[in-house]
This record gives sequence, C-alpha cells and structure tokens, in this order.
Amino acid sequence: MNKEEQYQKIYKDNYTKVMRLCLGYVHGNEDLAKDLTQEVFLKAWQHLNNFQGSSKIETWIYRITVNTCLQELRKKKPLVLQPELVSEETSGTKESEIRFIAMYHCINQLSPENKSIILLELEGVPQQEIAGIIGIGHQAVRTRIHRIKQQLSKCVKDE
Repeated sequence: MNKEEQYQKIYKDNYTKVMRLCLGYVHGNEDLAKDLTQEVFLKAWQHLNNFQGSSKIETWIYRITVNTCLQELRKKKPLVLQPELVSEETSGTKESEIRFIAMYHCINQLSPENKSIILLELEGVPQQEIAGIIGIGHQAVRTRIHRIKQQLSKCVKDE
C-alpha cells in the first residue's frame, strides 16, 4: 500500500472519532472542530513517513489529536456555551439531552489532561492506549477515570 492509499485508509477509519474528540475540546464549536480535525490529518499526512509502528495507528492519530487540541486551547481563552443557545435549544428537549449538555459543561471544567482522559474514555479508547497517549501508567489512568467519573457525577447533580 502506498502512502496515499495508507493515508486515505487512516482518514476514512478515524475522521469521525477525531471530529468527536475535537468537538469535546472546543465546547461543541463545530467550525473550530472541523478546522482542528483538518489540522490533525494534515499533520498525519506530513509525518506519516515518521510513523514507526511501535503503537497502533489509532493511538498515533489520537496523540496528534490531543496535542493539536491542547495547543489550540493554550492559544485561546476558554469558550463558553452561549446561554441563549442552550436555553432555546434545550427548552423542548428531553431530560436526557439536558443531562448530556450538563455533562459536557462539567467536562469542560476539568483540567486539560483529565479532559483528554475522559474524552478518550468516552470515545471507547482502551485504557492501555489512553495511558500511552497521555504518557502515564495504566493504573494511573484507571484511578483517574474513577475519580473523574465521581467528579462528573457530583458536578452534574449540582447543575
């Protein structure tokens, strides 16, 4: 498989996951998430020859995504959901959708590293891979996920 075919497969297999992860980092700002997703795949194309295969390709893409999103967050002040958008859009929604919005509001209050961990966990990335992406031990990831879930449960109840 040549580089272009390999890239097309990576893009096809990972675009949706990368986009969802970016959306989580930018508080649902779809335009910014699309820009970040494009940047992730541009970096993947530029560095595909450097991929050594010591981890799974998905782990490598997630690592690029997390680093790209964190870099963006450092450049800008945090985005806040516009109250008028939330109230108009949620006034006729089900209670579960309101809890979903509250959950993401709480996730956005986490530290950047904890936010990365929980967004990857919600994306279904195995905890061993999360450890490799974040650069901490597997047991530390398990402990953090447990603590983050407790923190989020408390936050959502208080919302």
